Amino acid sequence: MDPETRFNELIQRLRQRQCRLTPQRIALIRVLTSSEDHPTAAQLYDRLRAQFPTMSLGTVYKTLDLLFEMGEVLEISVSDGAAHYDGRKPFPHPHLICIRCRKIRDAESSLAENMTLEITQTSGFRIVGHRLDFYGLCPDCRQAE
Repeated sequence: MDPETRFNELIQRLRQRQCRLTPQRIALIRVLTSSEDHPTAAQLYDRLRAQFPTMSLGTVYKTLDLLFEMGEVLEISVSDGAAHYDGRKPFPHPHLICIRCRKIRDAESSLAENMTLEITQTSGFRIVGHRLDFYGLCPDCRQAE
């Protein structure tokens, strides 16, 4: 889904829930749905601080908590201790995580979907989520070696 469509979808869902759509919240959702780098709350705050100097980090966390509760953002925990957020694809999907710079990218593969279907069929479980992360060195870090 393209970022603009995802942004409009999230705004519509918040309206349906009668949530306040402050300029700060709208800007945060815009940044979150257009980010490919899976930012942390602090990184989102830093990206918006110049535009909204009176906005607090708490506002970012409250919005992320709301979106997570709604199932509209995926929270990714990695070894750097900070939660990273994916507002573009709020469903389980594979990630590539650089062990040096900690960048997180989406891995494009149907492997996880096929594996989930196979496990569901062979185990009788109704799978509601999964994590599939691949760790290594990103192209930038490999080139720097």
